[in-house]
Amino acid sequence: MKNVITKSDSSQPVGETAVYLFDDWFDPIEAGVRDRVRGFIQAMIEGELDETLMRPRYGRRLASSSGKDDGLAAITGHRHGHRSRSLTGSFGRTEIAVPRARLVGADGKTTEWKSKVLRTYQRRTLVADALIASAYLAGTNTRRVRRALKALFAEGIGKDVVSRVWRRVKSDWDAWNARSLAEEPIVRLILDGTVVRVRLDRKATSISLLVVIGVRADGQKMLLAIKSMGGESTEAWRAVLDDLIKRGLRRPQFLIVDGAPGLEKALAAVWEGVLVQRCTVHKHRNLLAHAPERLHEEVTADYTDMIYAATPKEIETRRKAFIRKWRLRHRPVADCLEEAGDRLFSFTRLPPSQWRSARTTNAIERLHEEFKRRIKTQTVLPSADTAAMLFWALLASGQINMRKVDGWHTLATKPIDHPIDLAA
Repeated sequence: MKNVITKSDSSQPVGETAVYLFDDWFDPIEAGVRDRVRGFIQAMIEGELDETLMRPRYGRRLASSSGKDDGLAAITGHRHGHRSRSLTGSFGRTEIAVPRARLVGADGKTTEWKSKVLRTYQRRTLVADALIASAYLAGTNTRRVRRALKALFAEGIGKDVVSRVWRRVKSDWDAWNARSLAEEPIVRLILDGTVVRVRLDRKATSISLLVVIGVRADGQKMLLAIKSMGGESTEAWRAVLDDLIKRGLRRPQFLIVDGAPGLEKALAAVWEGVLVQRCTVHKHRNLLAHAPERLHEEVTADYTDMIYAATPKEIETRRKAFIRKWRLRHRPVADCLEEAGDRLFSFTRLPPSQWRSARTTNAIERLHEEFKRRIKTQTVLPSADTAAMLFWALLASGQINMRKVDGWHTLATKPIDHPIDLAA
């Protein structure tokens, strides 16, 4: 039996002769547009210089048609060649010849003319930077952005470029953190934290991101604060709340929390007497943690019937039945429910149209899930500041949108002063 061996007819290595997907997808439209971009940009900059010198190239400044002083001071100066610049935009990368000129000031000294269209040391258009930042926000790490945008930027971009573009976002981030909240008609707050892993002293470390969402009087949700802290202690939450108050946040009418002891203590110290709702989803998880797995389905059914009853009276009746039943079946479950007290049912003091949005911290939980989905490819974020800034940028860039809360038409209605009866 003979062995059939197939050999390449070319003497070149396989890696040099292989044809990859998209290699032969030549687009004459794209090529034509990009060929004309260079001339368009150069004409734009040449026109800017003509306007500054008030005369075209090789021309003289036009005299006023009226023969009178038109109020425009003659700008003296002269062109002196061109400088080659590389510019990357949504049109790809192109080499352009930027005109140079020297301007004579009132003091007789000359200065180099600087274009306002193409800034000094600018290598990319703002649209290109926005595309790079968007790719990063979409969950692509710095190394993969180069491959993701290679079709647009033929030569590709290095991960250091992605890092520099991302650092430019920091100025907007700093301004957002310092903005005044005095004019924001916030009536409700939703507070929760999540844990992420960041690099600290060259080691992967878990930190907490403390998030505060405000609900305006018109029902629109908005991110108010996102802070990186070592944990969810009382002191950590107090620092977040003090910063909000310092920037003018008014006393809210309703608070929705996850039940963390540190958060509740901080809220009591800052806004004593404000109606607080414990998240019903977090309490459900707590109940299941206190019950053996074979009872989970039954506990869930009883809890759901109670929480989602149609009226406060029905909720009160089913709560009493839940306590009596589970004191006999498995007392830790009943004790866990009683621990929350009437704060688990604060939503019943609002109009029924608001119950769905007031029961849980789901508004923040969804943000946490989407944020972690975006950073899944990175495993460990570069720093704690980067984690908080990335969370904010996902909303600021419009990659994640928040809709109005359910029942926002009745937000102006004051809660009734009649909590449910806790007697069992």
